[in-house]
Amino acid sequence: MSAAIVLACAAATAAAQDVTVFAAASLTNVFEDIAKAYRAKAGGAVKFSFAASSTLARQIESGASADIFASADEEWMNYLADRKLIEPATRSSRLGNALVLITPASDQRTVDLRPGVDLAGMIGNGKLATGDPAHVPVGRYAQQALTKLGVWDAVAPKIARTDNVRAALLLVERGEAPFGIVYATDAAASGKVNIAGAFPAGSYALVSYPFAILAKRGRPEVKSFFEFLYGPEAQAVYRKAGFSFK
Repeated sequence: MSAAIVLACAAATAAAQDVTVFAAASLTNVFEDIAKAYRAKAGGAVKFSFAASSTLARQIESGASADIFASADEEWMNYLADRKLIEPATRSSRLGNALVLITPASDQRTVDLRPGVDLAGMIGNGKLATGDPAHVPVGRYAQQALTKLGVWDAVAPKIARTDNVRAALLLVERGEAPFGIVYATDAAASGKVNIAGAFPAGSYALVSYPFAILAKRGRPEVKSFFEFLYGPEAQAVYRKAGFSFK
């Protein structure tokens, strides 16, 4: 066998052992840190695609090659489950988050997010950046919270609807939007925004991150990394970043 063939076979074997994870944008930092810890324990290569859960779910439905899906809400995992595109026995939801209102770091105001708060008046001619409520989980949670506070109708025309939570965060970091609604962990990871207020518990559905191995993708290396995602090293990363874990 020629050296070229040997190298080609080795490359193919290595590629076959890669684990590909499609994950919600809000998991970017923690998953990258967890993958580093996994590799340090002699784990294999892990590749990520981070985007809105809706975008990723539709890509998987269209045949995109992925092994694990980590969604920022139950609805998009249900979407794949209904189409028999996940291994149901692997589905688990142990990660949680909170919803906050942010402003650029230069604006250190605080906002009491009580029913009837004049958020639309504070926004003025500017925009409130968050995920598109039509399909992005953080936008859906934001709509629920603003509706519960009785201000959705006034605020809705002022929303800058982004493709994912990190895009909304970026608009506020750059000062292109005076307000944004993101997850608490995204705001904490930024360092370039001010947390103006936290939305009251009960004003939106519990933020839940279901993970699952995709249908017919349960190779040993996939199972190994999936188990690592819930192991003690990963739990420490989640908690340090501000996620809740159960």
